[in-house]
Amino acid sequence: MPNQMRPKLPADAPPADELLNTLLEVSQTGLMLLRPVFNSEDVIVDFLLEYLNPAAQRLLGQPECPTLSLLGLYPHAGSSTGVFTFYRNAFESGTSQQEHFNYQYDGIDGYFRVVARARGPLLVVSIADDNDTPRTAMQEALRQSQLAEQQARAVAETERNLLQALLTQAPVAICLFQGDECRIASANDQMSNIWSSTVAQVLGRPLLEAVPELEGQGFDDQIREVARTRQPFVGREVPALLRQPDGRMETYYFNFVFQPLYGPGGATDMLGVVDIAVDVTEQVLARRQVQELNEELAAINEELRAGNDEFQLANTQLLMAQQQLRQLNEELEGRVERRTGEVQQALAEAEHQRGQARLQQELLSQILGQVPAIIVTFSGPEHRFTFFNEHFRALAGERATLGGVAAEQLSEMESQGLLPLLEGVYASGRPLLTRETPVELEYEPGRLRYFDITAQPLFDARQQVRGVQVFAMEVTERVLARRERETRQRELQAIFEQVPVPIAITRGPELLVESANHAISELWGRPATQLLGRPYFEGVPDAAGQGLEEILAGVMQTGGTAFINERPVQFDRTHTGQPALGYFNFAFQALRDETGTVSGLVAIGTEVTDQVLARQQVQELNNQLAAINEEMRATNQQLADTNHRLSRTNADLDTFVYSASHDLKSPITNVEGLLLALREHLPAQAYEHQPVPQLLAMMDDAVRRFQQTLVHLTDVSRLQQTTADQLPEAVDLPALVEAVRLDIAPELAASGATLDVELQGCPTVKFSAKNLRSVVYNLLSNAIKYRTPERPPHVRLHCRHVGRHVVLEVHDNGLGLSETQRRDLFQLFRRLHNHVPGSGVGLYMVKKIVENAGGRIEVSSEPGVGTTFTVFLPATE
Repeated sequence: MPNQMRPKLPADAPPADELLNTLLEVSQTGLMLLRPVFNSEDVIVDFLLEYLNPAAQRLLGQPECPTLSLLGLYPHAGSSTGVFTFYRNAFESGTSQQEHFNYQYDGIDGYFRVVARARGPLLVVSIADDNDTPRTAMQEALRQSQLAEQQARAVAETERNLLQALLTQAPVAICLFQGDECRIASANDQMSNIWSSTVAQVLGRPLLEAVPELEGQGFDDQIREVARTRQPFVGREVPALLRQPDGRMETYYFNFVFQPLYGPGGATDMLGVVDIAVDVTEQVLARRQVQELNEELAAINEELRAGNDEFQLANTQLLMAQQQLRQLNEELEGRVERRTGEVQQALAEAEHQRGQARLQQELLSQILGQVPAIIVTFSGPEHRFTFFNEHFRALAGERATLGGVAAEQLSEMESQGLLPLLEGVYASGRPLLTRETPVELEYEPGRLRYFDITAQPLFDARQQVRGVQVFAMEVTERVLARRERETRQRELQAIFEQVPVPIAITRGPELLVESANHAISELWGRPATQLLGRPYFEGVPDAAGQGLEEILAGVMQTGGTAFINERPVQFDRTHTGQPALGYFNFAFQALRDETGTVSGLVAIGTEVTDQVLARQQVQELNNQLAAINEEMRATNQQLADTNHRLSRTNADLDTFVYSASHDLKSPITNVEGLLLALREHLPAQAYEHQPVPQLLAMMDDAVRRFQQTLVHLTDVSRLQQTTADQLPEAVDLPALVEAVRLDIAPELAASGATLDVELQGCPTVKFSAKNLRSVVYNLLSNAIKYRTPERPPHVRLHCRHVGRHVVLEVHDNGLGLSETQRRDLFQLFRRLHNHVPGSGVGLYMVKKIVENAGGRIEVSSEPGVGTTFTVFLPATE
């Protein structure tokens, strides 16, 4: 800078550094020193804020030396506002640059006048508040427009992020269906996981194309019904048969709602149907297992009680054995010491005494051998075995020998801390007791046993420790039972939270809510988090004044149980200020603490409003029916005659069905002939119009299905009329099965199936030959038809005698059946698989044939493994 530009200061002015600092402090204009940040290509990419004077600190709300860079503190200083570009151009030009900025980002809102110039490695910046300068109407409108746009963008971004987070992070499955095909417009990961697919695999596809196993389960029809009526549909614990990643079909249960979704235009702007589903399979299955778990827990508690009694008895026996052993040891040591000085004088007597000692020692060994515990004695600091009973010998696996060193013969004693336990008793001379000490034996790797161990020092005549005596009782079953009980308790807690029965637990005379599951929260119309720790009638005020106070107080006072059936109670579940009347069954059970004092109660409530109203209606109807019955008593004889005529009519129904099916064959044959004639007389041009070939094909298909139904009705009717008249005859079973095998040979060859036949157990069967052939044919044909593509079909047919029955068994390795499918298996016209042709009549007829002959048929199956049909035929003498 030229010297003439340097300011002229008074002669008595302070030093330049002091004067500069004072000027920076008192200046009303914000001053900043920025240091440019360069990248590898020597291009300025940011600025560091090296210094801000007090005015700049107040203006920007930053400290004297901020830790973040310019773009770190103010991201919108980049391309959004041009502030960063202004600073970079000012530094690179080396001249003073000035600009006005309207900055409405990063917590700052105002007009600023900025002057910048490079000085050495730094950029000197002067920034002043320019909000007081008058603005034109256009500038102010532009500023307000920018502010409104910024706020709207922020709100839209927040709503978009919130909606995206709700869709992707919601703990429930969500998807959106559009159009009559129920096309999947949106779905989160939870929904795609239920379908065993990814979101990308299902988006944009019709529901039944993306999830083909849902066909025939009614979900697509219900979605279209919601779209048509604009009324939501709620399903609770609805079963759905879904394909798993490994190809198996499993039944799951869901709570879901189909809700119409509207756009900004309201009801006239429908976007589709939203499905919100929650998998409640575990809750449904858990509810079914609650009773079983309770019974198992009761049995476990009984076993634990018996185990504790046995353990107390064993401890008593061990204590008595310890006392006898100590007394015998003291007697033996005293005798040895007394006899030592008298050996020469009373050799014969000493020999006699040694004999007695041996007898006592043998008696002691017998006693210790019969004690139901482990007893071991060690001597010396190296802990040599001096005695052990048979229980210890069996536990050690025959590895311990008398005189042997414990650490050498049983290495696990040192690695698992048992040897330091003996060393501590030997060194301190004090007994030691441990509970449930885990031990892993060398010959049982991976299996832990648990022992209650008592280790006592053994003293010589001079009261010096000469060894250690160990009593151990194995308590492995008790430990495992306790852990099992704890596991059951945790499972019961989870069941409590998820069981659909409303349950609440209160404590103290104030009835403070301690626990409440989700079901009772729905009953109260309030989340459990709002009620925990609060008195019940304070948290649920609409329950007060309806007589529940006296009932709960009575349970707390008597410590008993109260059952209330169909009590009318009003709950404001929707918080509209208008409580709705409902009827409930209540069960209240007092809870007691360890001292037996009543400390709280358990409340279980079940709504029975529908049942009560229905019963009231039934009562009214019963009253009306009673009056009607009184009037019609005189006509009972006439009704009896009518019933007799109806019985005869029912007896003729089978004949009517057979005749009707026979008579209908002629009209349907005429229709078939008319279709054939129509095809012959239609001009060739007619087939060029698309609906004509399609309509003809549909009519042909309808005629075929009608003919098939007539055939099935005829077969069923004939079965009812002729089965009872057919007498059993001797049937060559191998020859019959071979004839059936020839009939289904094309199916066997096409599927690559293997058929194994074992009929040595009953080569001749007395049965109707025609009916037995129908049974065998249907079972073998179905075994091949319902095969799985995962493995070659393998079918096994064998026969045996079981008691007074001839048993035919057909086993396959095909698709298998779920429990629900097994229940519907033998229903007429009921089909469980639609991917292969069938009518749903074959198994119905098999069951009727077998049952009409006095037998029965059973089925066992596992999805993905296979199915076994077992036919029990009565043996005819």
